[in-house]
Amino acid sequence: MPYEFLVIDVADRVATVTINRPDKLNALNDGVMRDLGAMIDELGARDDVGALVITGAGRAFVAGADIAALAVAQGGELEKFARTGQNLMRRLEQLPKPVIAAVNGFALGGGCELALACHVRVASEQAKFGLPEVKLGLIPGYGGTQRLARLVGRGRALQLLLTGDPIDAAEAYRIGLANAVVAPAALLEAARTMALAMLKNGPIALARALGAVDAGLDATLDDGLRVEARLFGSLESTADMREGTKAFLEKRPAQFRGA
Repeated sequence: MPYEFLVIDVADRVATVTINRPDKLNALNDGVMRDLGAMIDELGARDDVGALVITGAGRAFVAGADIAALAVAQGGELEKFARTGQNLMRRLEQLPKPVIAAVNGFALGGGCELALACHVRVASEQAKFGLPEVKLGLIPGYGGTQRLARLVGRGRALQLLLTGDPIDAAEAYRIGLANAVVAPAALLEAARTMALAMLKNGPIALARALGAVDAGLDATLDDGLRVEARLFGSLESTADMREGTKAFLEKRPAQFRGA
């Protein structure tokens, strides 16, 4: 389908999604949010797409939300604004296909929250991460207060949230916010290579692994183990499990079909 603010290229079952509003540093206005929602629906359903790489055009990944709209919010509009963004990020996070953020530049505010909602983050050496909302008299509203603390720990998250100061890619990697840091020219290739490595594995197993982590992360250990056992057991009836184990025993590459 046509998109106003996204460019999508699919090759080798990896969809590279470029947020294309460079004159506004790819800020998340209503149009970008609509496009992202439609993209999640489309690529989530496409059989020729097994993984997503999300990046930004120009010098920013996503520089934030639409501050002009926030500035005039009243009558409960801020909460509605937050819930809309949270729902979008949650839908992205719950895709049963790997989603990799290729963070090419500024990932600030809503852009950092978008990166946090992706399953993995590969950063350019030029990337900057930050949640500067407190400098505007606000707090993150698209899940940043929740996902950041879960990812890097309470103390480091609170330092970033309460100062509002950005960090560079090296610091993001040090604290566990970024999974890898690469040269700018190598960013998309590194993200695609990671996606292709994931796609060598069973697609149903990938979906179950994503689901197990998502469902168990905030559960007690015992409840999380029950989730894991249930999802592990659900693979017993799949042809992919039979193929994968047989291929291992026969010392040959597995030919997974997603069934």
